[in-house]
Amino acid sequence: MSSPFALAVGAIVLLSVLGLPVGHAMIAGSVLYLWVAGLDLGTAAEQLLNGMYTSYLLLAIPLFILAAEFMNSGSIMDRLLRFCNALVGRFRGGMAHVNVVQSIIFAGMSGSALADAASSGKIMQVLMTRDGRYTPSFAAALTAASSVIGPIIPPSIPLVIYALVSDTSIGYLFLGGVIPGLLMGIVQMALIATVARRRNFPVEEKVPLRDLPRITWQAFPALLMPVILLGLMYSGVTTPTEAAAAAALYALLVSAVVYRSISWRDIYNALNTSARITISIGMLIAGALVFNYVVTAENVPKTVAALFSGMQMTPLVFLLLANVLLLILGCFLEGTTILLVIVPVLLPTARSLGIDLVHFGVVAVVNIMIGLITPPYGLLLFMMMKIAEVSLRDLVREVVPFLGVMIVALALITLFPDLVLFLPRLFGYKG
Repeated sequence: MSSPFALAVGAIVLLSVLGLPVGHAMIAGSVLYLWVAGLDLGTAAEQLLNGMYTSYLLLAIPLFILAAEFMNSGSIMDRLLRFCNALVGRFRGGMAHVNVVQSIIFAGMSGSALADAASSGKIMQVLMTRDGRYTPSFAAALTAASSVIGPIIPPSIPLVIYALVSDTSIGYLFLGGVIPGLLMGIVQMALIATVARRRNFPVEEKVPLRDLPRITWQAFPALLMPVILLGLMYSGVTTPTEAAAAAALYALLVSAVVYRSISWRDIYNALNTSARITISIGMLIAGALVFNYVVTAENVPKTVAALFSGMQMTPLVFLLLANVLLLILGCFLEGTTILLVIVPVLLPTARSLGIDLVHFGVVAVVNIMIGLITPPYGLLLFMMMKIAEVSLRDLVREVVPFLGVMIVALALITLFPDLVLFLPRLFGYKG
């Protein structure tokens, strides 16, 4: 007879394959485990309510999403794109470089790769393919790859979730993501520069240097948002959740008062979209909290830790194995699920090997983000297929070189922890 845990996992997989949302499937599988194991079924509700309503940090997620939606309304994105074009549009393949730079800037407002691709990604797809200057498949692959930067540079919803499961400082995690996120952008732009010469990509019309101050000034209120967000957090004035609330309010004020480009309908749509996204993420977190009780009850983390310790591996070998595991899982599972179910199983081993949890968290999130554009089931690939109306084969062919350089960046982040820990230590981190 199968064990209760095996039945629970089988039920989750089966229900997910049949189309039930993963969060609901994890709750159903966990309830089945409690019933078969003869435990109190009310434990599922207890774990869900305790996890969802006692974590003040979770409130940061809907607030970051709302801030991004407000920034996405009106003329803010147009001003940011003009600013990016003034910076890098003059180089060969300029619009491709603009795509990466706008993702880096938008990363300071969104925290979500899917939000980046769904908003600015649509605009970039139109701009890049207009007049046939870039092929739709290359533009879509670049947009998918550059969107991955969003959740690495703060604010980052995946890092908020990692902070929840690892009890690590969200402030230091945010700081730890800055250099890796910029490194991702650098390797992507280096690849674009190489491809641009080979394919003879166009050069955008140069923006006169005398216009740069005016364009920068027009975009300045939007560019200031990440500075205000991080300043509030690291000055100690606010908690991360309060900083997220301040960011949402600032985004609304900039859109409504400074740019005067947001209507009451836009505000309603932003609130509505934020609520929908929050509910979908919330159900995943709720399901994972209940399933994590099952995982803990079965002593899975301790079993995995004992297995790894029996192999007598070094911290570097463990990190490399974790990278391979997370990259493979990223091909098939949604990132939030990996953070909430798989990463907690790896944390005890990471602690026992003396691996810094801020470093491990950033490495894990970078892995999961790369998984979003990894065939065959990367979510960003399917999103860009719909936006760009291209075939999966053409999209994958164009995205493979970007995967290559991003994995190189991941290897550097893994091998050299100071790339992650330099900024946190500069602000007082003792790890």
